[in-house]
Amino acid sequence: MEQITSIKEIAQICGVSASTVSRVLNGKSYVREGTRKRVLEAVKQSGFRPNLLARSLKQGNLQTICLMVPSYGNLIFPEIMRGVNTVAREHGYTTVFSITEEHPGAEEATYNEMRNRQISGFIICSAIGDESAIYRMREEGVPVVLVNRFKKEDIGHLDTVSVDNYRAGYVSTQYLVRSGRQRIAIACGDPSLDLYNERYRGYCDALRDAGIEPDPALILQEPAEGQDGYYNIIKRIMLEPGAPDAIFATSDPKAFVIMRALHDLKICIPRDVAVIGIDNVELSAYMEPPLTTVAQPLTRMGEEAMRILLRQIEYKREHDGELPPPENRILPFDLLVRQST
Repeated sequence: MEQITSIKEIAQICGVSASTVSRVLNGKSYVREGTRKRVLEAVKQSGFRPNLLARSLKQGNLQTICLMVPSYGNLIFPEIMRGVNTVAREHGYTTVFSITEEHPGAEEATYNEMRNRQISGFIICSAIGDESAIYRMREEGVPVVLVNRFKKEDIGHLDTVSVDNYRAGYVSTQYLVRSGRQRIAIACGDPSLDLYNERYRGYCDALRDAGIEPDPALILQEPAEGQDGYYNIIKRIMLEPGAPDAIFATSDPKAFVIMRALHDLKICIPRDVAVIGIDNVELSAYMEPPLTTVAQPLTRMGEEAMRILLRQIEYKREHDGELPPPENRILPFDLLVRQST
């Protein structure tokens, strides 16, 4: 028999439910003897190794969760981390942090490392387009929540927390149009992340609804060196004919780089060019001029993610290892108008 990697596969071989297999592996007495022997024989023949993480969770003695973030350098993540840690601490949980550095497969590597380390569940802010390992975590009965980064097709299959990124892009661009700006550029983000694609889609629709066709020359793709590369892009396009009179940056850190380039060109913000961002990280209020931005409720996102994770953990304890149906939590945002527009 080939290697088996999940309780569900054992259940299919034996013709029983996954919860029955779970009861056998956890030593529960209310399983028929014949069924118990059949399951244990399938486990032995397949070489299946039970997930100690899931088994320990069922025993109700774990009080630690793992939070995965891409880096400490992106200023949105400390706020999310604060929210997660606050709610975790209120419920007697300890938070351990894993920095993925945007490496492909980092979530799976972290899970494999943590699965035997008494971890109750995972909050993941670092997904970069391939959630197969995360799906496998849920299939194995491990509580997991995605924050901010996920694909549309993940909704309904994994628990998610975010703002409406399409609407955020639309509202930002609509505000610039209503302020009298006509040549509105967008500083796009990593196209492998759906949140940036949604913000771009909102930008395009807001322009078209105002009777302005998006100009390809004003759609600025994130350079290979990341958001810091926008410094040279802005210095170039502002010296070309048809330069923008407003720039919608799809994150605050991009806006900071753009504002620096405009300052160095002696271009006045907002008289000559208006700049707007998304995030409302703490530094945005201290820029010169202070940055207009869409305020994501970053701390609350972390709090809600932890509450959802706690719901999964409690539900699993009460339903013999089963997880509750996934939910998609959309939080409200605010447009904070400051002097950069």
